Amino acid sequence: MTIKTIPHFLNGEETSGLGEKTQPVFNPATGEQTGALCLADRQDLETAVAAAKKASESWGDISLAKRTAVLFKFRELVATHKGELAAIITAEHGKVLSDAKGEVERGLDVVEFACGIPQLLKGEYSDQASTGIDVFSFRQPVGVVVGITPFNFPVMVPLWMAPMAIATGNTFILKPSHKVPSAALMLADLWRQAGLPEGVFQVLHGNREIISGLLTHPDVDAVSFVGSTPVAKHITEVATAHGKRVQALGGAKNHAIVLPDADLDHAADHLAAAAFGSAGQRCMAISVAVAVGDAADLLVKKVEERARAVKVKNGTEADADMGPVISPESKAFIVKTITEAEQAGAAMVVDGRDLVVPGHEKGFWVGPTVIDHVNSEMSAYTEEIFGPVLVVVRVESLEAGISLINANPYGNGTAIFTTNGAAARKFQREVQVGMVGVNVPIPVPVAYHSFGGWKASLFGDQHIYGPEGVSFYTRGKVITQRWPEPAHASGASYNFPSN
Repeated sequence: MTIKTIPHFLNGEETSGLGEKTQPVFNPATGEQTGALCLADRQDLETAVAAAKKASESWGDISLAKRTAVLFKFRELVATHKGELAAIITAEHGKVLSDAKGEVERGLDVVEFACGIPQLLKGEYSDQASTGIDVFSFRQPVGVVVGITPFNFPVMVPLWMAPMAIATGNTFILKPSHKVPSAALMLADLWRQAGLPEGVFQVLHGNREIISGLLTHPDVDAVSFVGSTPVAKHITEVATAHGKRVQALGGAKNHAIVLPDADLDHAADHLAAAAFGSAGQRCMAISVAVAVGDAADLLVKKVEERARAVKVKNGTEADADMGPVISPESKAFIVKTITEAEQAGAAMVVDGRDLVVPGHEKGFWVGPTVIDHVNSEMSAYTEEIFGPVLVVVRVESLEAGISLINANPYGNGTAIFTTNGAAARKFQREVQVGMVGVNVPIPVPVAYHSFGGWKASLFGDQHIYGPEGVSFYTRGKVITQRWPEPAHASGASYNFPSN
């Protein structure tokens, strides 16, 4: 197999950069190396930031009409090349093609929202706030933005960030995950085809030293991050200490509570899809089913049936439901956590540890796993497993379920399955989680609302994309102005200004 070289995209062109090191990229379904990723050195970082800084001086002054023309063209290019982007995602991530196409479509939602930026950037005006004085406000771009994105959504998460930052007049440097770098380069090429000026969108690959350099660089103004909670916390601390604006989305342990009155077939269908889709490698995946009272035994049986029916294959196969996990290290951690639950006394309902996919024996496979009678002390409950593992915790009441969820340090997403409107309303008001689904297992908001969790799932006070995305990537400015007529100009006062 030919090993392709995966370059950076700096100042309008692909380049191997000055760094001498590379890092292997694998196809997780086969375990084979498919690429050699160029890693940046400090000079490459300086080149990227300097290009972004220079471009920001003009891009922020480009008319809204011209910005939106680029965004509309970019939207059409992404839609046209959806299949190619999905194939790249599947080759490096492993998720099935239909899921990869869905990821691109959800990214397009945000691009479409960003196309409406003229309406979103409208300011406010107060005529005659004082005699002869008017007050108005508007928002300006922050400058150079860095986006650090995770492996699990190599197209969708960059599209949650870059279109919003670019539409509001900023320049954007994307540091994608080293595990799934190729989709970022295709996005860069589509931005170029759409007419985006050089330096406005760039792709820089690198290790921790490069990330540290971006977080501390004096010409970087804001940082958007999606990843694990420990890293989100570190990025927030370092970047804010160096004067950056930061939004950092962390990890999750998403619970779905199932009441006895729920449609259990509906609940089981959606629990299985939400737990095992994309091999559980979603920050909004359901990893804990909270079974209330009499619902537990039948719910577990129904989920078991669905887990055993999942077709685990190479994501390029048309009938595949689920692909591999991202790496051998990820597989080892998932297997270790399942084993610890078994040793601690949990009941193994479906065990995916020893799954082998014929013809792909070297791939990174873990099958759908269901573990019953888990308690809040077990590592299978406390750890963010990020794999195809659904644990079942049994409680006696809705109130006990809400207390369990609220005691968890994460607060990204949650769901309730019920036919009782009063129970659903109680849940959505009392649960301490940022995104809530009612009979919807993965409540990712549409683009015109903002995405973000609570507690250890979000650092910073601005959620990603949507109205809060506009706010994050811009700064407000208020103007108080007077145009006195020379013949009627009044004298200045030493008193505090008043009306």
